[in-house]
Amino acid sequence: MLWPVETRSVCPVFVGRADELGVLHAALARAAAGEPQALLLGGEAGVGKTRLVEEFAEAACARGAVVALGGCVEIGADGLPFAPFSTALRALRRALPDELAAAAAGQEEELARLLPELGETGAGRHDEEGMARLFELTARLLERVAADRTVVVALEDLHWADASTRHLLSYLFRTLRTGRLVVLATYRADDIHRRHPLRPLLAELDRLRTVRRIELSRFNRAEVGRQIAGILAAEPAPAQVDEIFERSDGNAFFVEELAVAAHEGCRTRLTDTLRDLLLVRVESLPETAQRVARTVAEGGSTVEYRLLAAVAGLAEDDLIEALRAAVGANLLLVTPAGDGYRFRHSLVREAVADDLLPGERSRLNRRYAEALEADPTLVPADERAMRLASYWYHAHDPAKALPAVLDASVTARRRYAYSEQLRLLERAMELWDAASEAVRATLRPVDHTEVYPPCGCDPATTALRYLDLMAEAAVAGRLSGERERALKIIKRALHLLEDDGDPLRAAWFWCQRSRLVQAQSRGDGWKELGTAQELVRGLPPSAVHAEVLAHVAAWSMLHSPGPDALAAAEQAVEYARMVGAAETELHARLTHGTLLVDAGATEAGFAEMRAVKERSVAANSLFVAGRAYVNLANGLEAVGRSRDSVGILEEGLVYTRKFGLLDSEAWVWDNLSESLYSLGRWDEAADAAANALRRGHSAKPQAAGAVCLSQLALGRGDLPEAARRLAIAHEHFGTHDPMPQHDLMLALVTIGVAAAEGRLLDARTALGHVLDTGFPPGTHRYGWPLLLAAASAEADARALPTVDAGRPATLERIFGTARKLTTDAPVWLAHEQWVRAELQRADGIDTPDTWSRLVTAFETLDRPYDLARVRHRLAEALLTDGADPGDRDRAAELLRLSATVADHLGARPLADAVTLLAQRARLSPTSPRPTADPADPAESLGLTSRERDVLRLVSAGRTNRQIAEELFISPKTASVHVSNILAKLGVSGRGEAAAMAHRLGLFPAGAR
Repeated sequence: MLWPVETRSVCPVFVGRADELGVLHAALARAAAGEPQALLLGGEAGVGKTRLVEEFAEAACARGAVVALGGCVEIGADGLPFAPFSTALRALRRALPDELAAAAAGQEEELARLLPELGETGAGRHDEEGMARLFELTARLLERVAADRTVVVALEDLHWADASTRHLLSYLFRTLRTGRLVVLATYRADDIHRRHPLRPLLAELDRLRTVRRIELSRFNRAEVGRQIAGILAAEPAPAQVDEIFERSDGNAFFVEELAVAAHEGCRTRLTDTLRDLLLVRVESLPETAQRVARTVAEGGSTVEYRLLAAVAGLAEDDLIEALRAAVGANLLLVTPAGDGYRFRHSLVREAVADDLLPGERSRLNRRYAEALEADPTLVPADERAMRLASYWYHAHDPAKALPAVLDASVTARRRYAYSEQLRLLERAMELWDAASEAVRATLRPVDHTEVYPPCGCDPATTALRYLDLMAEAAVAGRLSGERERALKIIKRALHLLEDDGDPLRAAWFWCQRSRLVQAQSRGDGWKELGTAQELVRGLPPSAVHAEVLAHVAAWSMLHSPGPDALAAAEQAVEYARMVGAAETELHARLTHGTLLVDAGATEAGFAEMRAVKERSVAANSLFVAGRAYVNLANGLEAVGRSRDSVGILEEGLVYTRKFGLLDSEAWVWDNLSESLYSLGRWDEAADAAANALRRGHSAKPQAAGAVCLSQLALGRGDLPEAARRLAIAHEHFGTHDPMPQHDLMLALVTIGVAAAEGRLLDARTALGHVLDTGFPPGTHRYGWPLLLAAASAEADARALPTVDAGRPATLERIFGTARKLTTDAPVWLAHEQWVRAELQRADGIDTPDTWSRLVTAFETLDRPYDLARVRHRLAEALLTDGADPGDRDRAAELLRLSATVADHLGARPLADAVTLLAQRARLSPTSPRPTADPADPAESLGLTSRERDVLRLVSAGRTNRQIAEELFISPKTASVHVSNILAKLGVSGRGEAAAMAHRLGLFPAGAR
């Protein structure tokens, strides 16, 4: 046990709870076997949650587990950020100092935000990934500590938890995958009203299959009787049990209070209200002890002895006697560390605190604040700022509360507790007008905030402004996920700035609004960025000016790459250098390098990106370094250098995982999946895409992972899975913020799925949307595969009479677009030839020379799947009527090579096409797949003669009734034949069956 075994209950006997304890013991056993466990224990106040946790902890320790207890701390109405995790980690450090130090090695600066004993907290970068990074490192720390031993982390009183604690607990419950770990959290169910902040978390966790929720019910009469017997050490009279059971309604804590009151002979003085019942024991104490109890109640859920001594105003002997009386009456308990006091039950503390008069509460909070100001060592260092701010605020002294609240907000920010920072800043804005001008004049931005848009003034000598608070609160809202609150704050700030004449501050707020609009799916953010750009136009270089231009360049890179984006990036780099904005410069340089590659200046762009990567890694600029790994590898893949891309990405995985950069890691996995797909390492590509989905913190990297999986499913012939993943990608990308590369990725797979299902008109529609929009610079890497998919679909369907009308126009549009598309690398030169070859095939021109040149081009590239496909096409061209024996031998070898690749990749459509082509040509089987009679592809599919006739008419677009009329059968019989055909072909619809029939050449052009 990591805390002293205390008698927190009057009853020495543990009553009931056999089922609940059994659930906890089973979870412990599963954890010991290496399966992490997550449990929520809920119940009304006083029902026995803490007692159950104590019993479980003792049993766990007896089985060799290490148990760490942490509780949410309440100070007045405020909670301490991450308090239960800090306490639990501190306990683990005491019990396992070497193991925890080894698990935290290399990440002490970040983890010190939760456990200050690990060292000095690093400055860090405050971005959307900051809090997620801390959460990931915490999860990894716990997994490592629990790698070789069973660890139980019990977190009590979740109903008092601050938002940051709730977010961290949610993250742990969702992501823990390894380690012999049990995480158990308790909460007071009767406090979770409709608007309680814990309610959404409980609803979210209920949807997780890995989380077990236990609800403690009240005791029945028999259990109440056993509890009373344990308290009294004697069998109670049935009438007494009946009375106490009726009055307590089975609540364990109230049973104790009633039983003790009855035993002490004060039954007649009990009132009908439970609140008065809780105060009976307090009122029976000497006056001095009552005063100490009231002082402790207002100090928070735990009060240190030295702090209490400074506040109580009693001689030490008198204080000790008062505490002895309160402890002896089982009203107060000594804290586990032995340095302070807490109420035996929070219900008693709440009743005592509620009994205080308003003036009395303010006076007590003032005395706590004054004592803490006089001697900051009275409380733990990591709690000092938050507790001082809370005490002064509840003392109703704006002059003292405002600076204290601002200091606490900075502390919260440095711990990545952005939700608490936002709450404190809103409290500061509330206090602003109540504090005097003289007080406000003493405040400096550099001391009390970390975000202050430069306005040409020195923040060290300029007084803090209300707008500075609003700027800080807007960023805190964005980083904590409270984006609606942040948007409201920005709206108010921009309203104040309408008559202020400060374009730099206004531009900064518009930039923030742009990011929030995108994050809230309300638009692409360009209108807001454009406003910011206009505000700074013509102004001298400044940090805000450089930041605006960097945002504009980054936005344009993703939405509208071209000369304007390149110019904005160049100017952003120049301005950032002039004003010494180092991180903005790195961001802008990375964007500039990416745009250079898109513009065709490949080597210059790569050199710039590599330089940024090295510099950002050396400077420990985590966010820029993560982005550099992603952009550099993405650029390499864009010019066909997939092996180089994989090397960079593997290095990037080590870096992003080391520092817990979840979104950057997810993008690395996405790009790795794409490069592995190109290299023919499809199983690894699938694993990488799955990791992107699992590790992604935001929607877009998850969407990209879904696209990769959809493309893999398409290549392997699993059309339902391809369509499902495609729908997921559409949902994650959304429609509010369209980006060309995302739209083209989706369109590519959309066309492929539609063509494979025989929905050529749908494929043409998707193609038309893309061609109407065009291909911006840098998107040719998606453009060429997309044009190829469209041209191949037209060629495969050339025998379909129902689509002849639209084919010429479609082919002409593909040809015209291909003439304009960039071919800046050998892989895209080869794709240009491939698209032209497919267009010729769609027109019925299929010559061996065309495909032979294409095979030669792909043989020099590291694209095994593409090479296998063009080899199949060359073999098909060689096996036309009149092919000589030499061509047949060459075709057989080409098909053998293609089949080998298709089987290795699991590319079933390609493998089927190769097998059937070999069968039609009466060549030896080229695939290990079992086949029927090689003389007839229809027989190899198991189709009867009648089913072949029906399939021919299905391929011609006939309905069941038309088929029945032509074959002189009933419509019902025709329907049965169609169902049998779909089952034998392994397809889900008539269109897909028709597409397969024409793709496999079952019905040559002209056959009717």
